[in-house]
Amino acid sequence: MHPSMAQTTPAGTSYLCQGSGRPVVLIHGVGLNKEMWGGQFVGLAPRYQVIAYDMLGHGASQPPASDATLASYAAQLAELLDHLQLAQATVIGFSMGGLVARAFALHYPERLQGLVILNSVFRRTAEQRQGVLARTDQAAAMGPDANAEAALARWFSQEYQAASAAQISAIRQILAGNDPQGYLTTYRLFATEDMYGAEALDSIKVPTLIATGELDPGSTPEMARQLADCITGAEVVVLREQRHMMAVEAPKEVNQMLLRFLRRIESPLQLSGRAS
Repeated sequence: MHPSMAQTTPAGTSYLCQGSGRPVVLIHGVGLNKEMWGGQFVGLAPRYQVIAYDMLGHGASQPPASDATLASYAAQLAELLDHLQLAQATVIGFSMGGLVARAFALHYPERLQGLVILNSVFRRTAEQRQGVLARTDQAAAMGPDANAEAALARWFSQEYQAASAAQISAIRQILAGNDPQGYLTTYRLFATEDMYGAEALDSIKVPTLIATGELDPGSTPEMARQLADCITGAEVVVLREQRHMMAVEAPKEVNQMLLRFLRRIESPLQLSGRAS
């Protein structure tokens, strides 16, 4: 994807759009931007209208208010759909984007055709919460790239880092280039809102897929299973030997999983069950 292809909504959200068919919206993780979804554009745009956008405070989008909540991030997505004149879409959220997707499902259920949550967080243990809060403090003191090296080690396999040095360098630059306040506002939500709307998750009635990597240390398979248990009929997929950034490191495998799910939404049969 090339930045020159990006467009902007009246409210200041930068987005990319390719393909035609049923709309699928992709939401990136904290510190990243819409460019992370290049592999998914390749795999999904031949069949679907694929839309990726920069969250508040990221990429070329407007910054969040200092008191922004996850509902603010969900409202940003609603404004994007309004701009594109789309009544509904399937929403795919990665990591922090998974929290935004959950908030959107709870605040705008009538606008959702399907829900996919990739490598996201739910019901952190005390130790996990302490770790992410410590990283938040580091970002507040030292800037968005304060823990970039540790993040890259969590996100990617050593083999991928060694074989894809240019891409890893580009991601490192994206992290360093984030607006400090926008990044920090978003990261604080990511650090504290893993239980957002937990008591209402059983109200989500659309087909739902929860997926993560077998080796993802921060968005664990157990988190995925616990989250799916709260959403009626949600499917769980754990991709073997994958870490956090599996959408980037293993786009073909992730795309195959997404295409299977999206095709099942189109069928008259109800999507349900568990898999791993």
